[in-house]
Amino acid sequence: MIIDVREPYEYEAGHVMGALNIPPAELMAGAKKLDGVAKDTELILYCKSGSRSNVAIQILRGMGFTNLVNGINAGQVEKRYL
Repeated sequence: MIIDVREPYEYEAGHVMGALNIPPAELMAGAKKLDGVAKDTELILYCKSGSRSNVAIQILRGMGFTNLVNGINAGQVEKRYL
C-alpha cells in the first residue's frame, strides 16, 4: 500500500497512481483511513523530500504498524515499487 503523506493540495497537484493521501494531521488523529488494514501490511510512505514520511513512519510505528518503508518522494516510489 502506498501512502502520500503530503497535504491534500500537494496530492491534488500530482501523486503516485493508487496512492492514498493521509496528511500528518490525519495520522496524528488516528489514521482512520487505515482502519482494518493489517498491522504487518507493507506501507510505503512518501512526501516531497522524505522528511514528513519519516515522521509518519514513527507515528504509524507507535500505532502498531510494523512493515514501514520510507519511499522518499513520488519519483523514487514510481521507480522502485511500480
